[in-house]
Amino acid sequence: MKSDYLFKRAVSVLPGGVNSPVRRFAPAPFFTSRAKGSRLFTEDGESLIDYCLAYGPLIFGHSPDFLVEAVTKQVNDGSVYGTPHHAEVELAEEVTRYVPSISMVRFVNSGGEAAMNAIRLARAFTKRSRIVKFDGCYHGAVDPLLVDGIGTKRHTASEGVTAAIMEETSVLPFNDISSLDMINEEVAAVIVEPVMGNVGLVIPEIGFLSELRKACSAVGALLIFDEVITGFRLSKGGAQQLFGVLPDLTTLGKVLGGGFPVGAIGGKEEIMEQVAPQGRVYNAGTFNGNPVTMIAGLNVLRRLDDRVYSSLTIKSEKLCSGIGDVLEDKGINFQINRLGSIFTVFLTDQPVRDKDSAKRARSGHFSLLHKALLTKGVYFPPSQFECCFLSMAHTDDDISITLDAFSRSVKMMEVGGAFR
Repeated sequence: MKSDYLFKRAVSVLPGGVNSPVRRFAPAPFFTSRAKGSRLFTEDGESLIDYCLAYGPLIFGHSPDFLVEAVTKQVNDGSVYGTPHHAEVELAEEVTRYVPSISMVRFVNSGGEAAMNAIRLARAFTKRSRIVKFDGCYHGAVDPLLVDGIGTKRHTASEGVTAAIMEETSVLPFNDISSLDMINEEVAAVIVEPVMGNVGLVIPEIGFLSELRKACSAVGALLIFDEVITGFRLSKGGAQQLFGVLPDLTTLGKVLGGGFPVGAIGGKEEIMEQVAPQGRVYNAGTFNGNPVTMIAGLNVLRRLDDRVYSSLTIKSEKLCSGIGDVLEDKGINFQINRLGSIFTVFLTDQPVRDKDSAKRARSGHFSLLHKALLTKGVYFPPSQFECCFLSMAHTDDDISITLDAFSRSVKMMEVGGAFR
């Protein structure tokens, strides 16, 4: 098969044969030739209903006509200028209009880059160095944030992160209000995914985010919301609008770029004016605010409204309800965490409220489910610890086909003895 051939070539020139670890799964990943709407089309001629959606950016699905037209026009006018242009101003105005805590924004090229700059900015503004994060929250491949584990179990998530860097990062358990006492006057910033999306979907419990806000304010630490996944995905104002808790800084990405590389740091004017050239916190980049990404993001954001979010919620409710019916009918223990158009199916009998409870889910069974679904034309994430996403391109027929595929996949696993 062509995907197998391409993968054999890839492993000789790309580490692990891929450019991001989650893209590799056993025995070998499929290679995509094109994508349209809710579908991926593989190099082997297969059509897959896609619930990864590039891990979140594609809220209108793959290659919507309005976006193809706008981006094609912009490429004809120039892909990168190295000068200011109208679209970056207009997109910044959209962001500041709708995200409640943001009055100024700096565009960068990835969510990880946004997190890195947010940490630098917070340290400069507070004149402090310690960072607090939450166990299982992912903020990109950024050294001070590649730290996990509570107390004596604290560890780096990557080789090459030095002990000195790790020493300046404290890690707390998500959804544990009692742990917030650890936030003190040494802390420059607390960074959190307001809705966890990198151990699967984990929703904040009532009071957690508001108490976190109070704890930061009490000691003068900045609160940073990583809304790379949730920004413009859950509502036009993100999770902060949904939960009514405002951070000092916000990082954005994914949906903001309309399917092109993007990141952003935004916040209060008094903090953001510290960024160069207005201030002395350095940030620069050849592709910062590049016109192709800005035009793409602008066209997406201008089409987001209550009708879109309502439609996405209805679709995800229908799909998750059907999946739950299949698993319940088979007597299989499960939890479905869903918020808006994001969901995760956890194969466990315990509520999933943090990293530890997510890790107790049967990830091996989920991998089997992923492979079974692939054989039936449905692409769920290869890992138990990634989220599924719906888009405006997903149809009722897609959902019906998916539920039939899910039922047949579970039956196939049952016959194979997976649930004994």
